[in-house]
Amino acid sequence: MRSLCIFLLIVIASAAAFTQPTQKPPLHGKHWMAITGKPLAATAGSIIFQRGGNAVDAACAMLAATCTMWDVLSWGGETQALIYNPKTKKVIGLNALGIAPTGATAAFFKGKGYDFPPEYGPLAATTPGTPGGLCYMLAEYGTMSLKEVLAPAMQLAAGYPIEAQTANSMERGKARIKEWPYSKAVFLTHPGEKREAPEAGEIFVQRDLLATLQKMVDAEQAALQQKKSRKEAIMAAYDRFYKGDIAKEFVRGSKEQGGLITLEDLAKWKPLWEEPLQTNYKGIDVYKLQQWTQGPLLLQSLNILEQFDLKKMGYNSAQYINTLYQALSLAFADRDFYYGDPYKAPEEPIKGLLSKAYAQERAKLINPGKNNAQIGPGDPYPYEGKTNPYVGLLQQRGFIMDTSGGRRHFVPAHDVRTGSTWPSTLSPDDMAARQEAADDSAYQDRLWRGTTSVEAADEQGWVVSITPSGGWLPACIAGHTGVGMSQRMQSFVLDSTLNPFNVVHPGQRPRVTLTPSLALKDGKPFLSFAVQGGDTQDQNLLQCFLNMVEFGMTAQEAAEAANINSNQLWLSLGGTKIADRQPKPGHLLLHDKTPEAVRTALKQMGYTLTFDDRTSGPINLIFFDWKHGSFWGGSSNHGEDYGIGW
Repeated sequence: MRSLCIFLLIVIASAAAFTQPTQKPPLHGKHWMAITGKPLAATAGSIIFQRGGNAVDAACAMLAATCTMWDVLSWGGETQALIYNPKTKKVIGLNALGIAPTGATAAFFKGKGYDFPPEYGPLAATTPGTPGGLCYMLAEYGTMSLKEVLAPAMQLAAGYPIEAQTANSMERGKARIKEWPYSKAVFLTHPGEKREAPEAGEIFVQRDLLATLQKMVDAEQAALQQKKSRKEAIMAAYDRFYKGDIAKEFVRGSKEQGGLITLEDLAKWKPLWEEPLQTNYKGIDVYKLQQWTQGPLLLQSLNILEQFDLKKMGYNSAQYINTLYQALSLAFADRDFYYGDPYKAPEEPIKGLLSKAYAQERAKLINPGKNNAQIGPGDPYPYEGKTNPYVGLLQQRGFIMDTSGGRRHFVPAHDVRTGSTWPSTLSPDDMAARQEAADDSAYQDRLWRGTTSVEAADEQGWVVSITPSGGWLPACIAGHTGVGMSQRMQSFVLDSTLNPFNVVHPGQRPRVTLTPSLALKDGKPFLSFAVQGGDTQDQNLLQCFLNMVEFGMTAQEAAEAANINSNQLWLSLGGTKIADRQPKPGHLLLHDKTPEAVRTALKQMGYTLTFDDRTSGPINLIFFDWKHGSFWGGSSNHGEDYGIGW
């Protein structure tokens, strides 16, 4: 009886967590919805809608605005998008991720003492992807000119009242910013003063960036005067950025500061349209971009969790959290070893990874009584009729290819810390605790490292979900372009024992964390959703989706609901040493309002718990209410994300 009472108390407490009024009101719209990371950028989307643009036009305007506002990205970063085309009733993927430049090899970075490519500066940069991605989306599926869509961003570049979040990021990063002359000239508007970055509310002007955007618009307008088509004119702007005078200045400015990007790298690169990956979860088709992102992780997790009665377990009960955590651990282990650029050899076993039969076998490794800290990559090759060519690598890394999921080491044998690293008087537990305390703050920053998201939908049926990123503060600006360079090189590995599919090589795309999402039900849009937050993105999005599908939350409730965050994964960002990124099995972030009974149960299952009132990045989503013919928008109560509907 006592056990039953405790169980009921946990369920009641869990249910109460999302029956409270939300901190932000839900958004409603009949004609269109625009949601992104900054209020002014959402306004840019609304302006385009009000001028007759469709969701693609509005999404491009919001993308341009967020880049101009340095919303944890800039124009030199990368764009990942999913678009629902109501004419074909298909979901299309856009891969606008830059590539490793000429000279970017594993040997080059190892020669500089790195275990991963650097986090900041010119050597962290892949080729810019966002300008090209925006042009491709607009030309193919938009209705307006580049001049019209870039107008709000150009007004922002001419001067806008900067918000505290971005201004303070500039101030915090000013020591690094001073290493790069073009960044210093843009960001540190009060050189020599105690506060050198702009103040909140100050009119922040970016003359070089405005000139770059004007050059793109001029190229488009000149092409139109020559009787070129709308699409051809937009591609003329694209060519000026990647092959013309903008490209030349970008490369000059990059090389001056030690970068590797060449004119040939820019000219050869182009965005790619691709078929998204998908799975079906209880009648809902969920779409993610291919394995050059971490997106398939969410699909794998859904396939595994489909084997369990999550609703019966209860929202954020100990049993639910334990099951969710281990499902994520299984998917992360596969992500960390098998995901990479599908356009370069070797070929990833993605069909096997997304096989329902493979998921059923992986689900058997979940221990209902305690966390399985020894989860490693599985063997998906038999599920696509092949033999795994990397058994030797897995054994070298310490993974045991059997149904137990056990392994000897969490890191390659040659990277395990030796006792000589620490004073011999410390016990193993003391050594672990000391390392934990020293690394925790930096580790959490790397885990959470953000970007932004863009969600747009219209009454014609167009839906767009984008997770753009790269070139975040403190950014290295390339010459007089005003364009901050990407930092995405750091998501490569230099050692094939970590991931043979993601070793840096010129022309290769790194496997990124960026992961927009779309879901269809009965052949119609059901949910468009995305979030910022590095390796936590698909963790948060998985829970947001389950909150609605399994636990009946509204869009805003699901966006605000308490999540869990797992640390049992290899970090994709931050640090240049193996120790900076290695997994922390059993480490679990919970909301600080988690009931004591749930905490106790999880500790007994072997988890190490930490708590915060923020357990997800800002989740943005649009739910399609076909019963009433309307949109529900959700934008979480973390960060400055904001939406407008009509």
